[in-house]
Amino acid sequence: MSCRLDALCVDAVDPARLAAFWAAALGWDVFETGDEIGLEPTDGTRFRILFEPVRAPKVGKNRIHLDLTTRSLDDQLETVALLLELGGRQVDVGQGEDDAHVVLADPEGNELCIIEPENAFLASCGRLGSITCDGPREVGLFWSEALGWPLVWDQDDETAIRAPDGTGPFITWGPPVVPKSAKNRLHLDLAPVGGRQADEVERLVALGATPVDIGQGAVRWVVLADPDGNEFCVLR
Repeated sequence: MSCRLDALCVDAVDPARLAAFWAAALGWDVFETGDEIGLEPTDGTRFRILFEPVRAPKVGKNRIHLDLTTRSLDDQLETVALLLELGGRQVDVGQGEDDAHVVLADPEGNELCIIEPENAFLASCGRLGSITCDGPREVGLFWSEALGWPLVWDQDDETAIRAPDGTGPFITWGPPVVPKSAKNRLHLDLAPVGGRQADEVERLVALGATPVDIGQGAVRWVVLADPDGNEFCVLR
């Protein structure tokens, strides 16, 4: 059994506004299907981004944020200026004055980093360089097994995985780990490949996941949490 990354899901008080912001940030296309709004990649990335309506605003720093790459210093400056015009704002999450990346928050406060063009680690990525997570090495190892993505970095208390063909963004973990006080605003949706949902849930639980109740009620997906308590969903 295995599973694939189907979507990155973002809680949103105003899904349409966040979709427009992130479409501009990534250069992806907005789509709407019934009551669902999201982004389709235009750069070969194999998963979508979905914006899921919620009533509660964001509280505290997210455990998960996105790192966006840039091609040049001008591109970095222009990207920052564009996102500020679209409702983003600069935020301080403890970065140093000498850090070359720029930390912003989207219109609902979700942190993101505009990475400097000299960053060699993300040089082979498209605009979406990394889904960057707070978390210990053990969580990175769990997700490597869960998705079947190999470790491409494992040192200095940081881990990173990437799709086996070396395309798309990295998913990374490292300190500091923010204490979890509420449901994450961002989570991953996984889809089983070549098997049943129940069998994939059983496999993930054996790897260290736990079933969780976030008030989802009777739904077609199964909500689990990784070993550090981060929610994710297993689809049919």
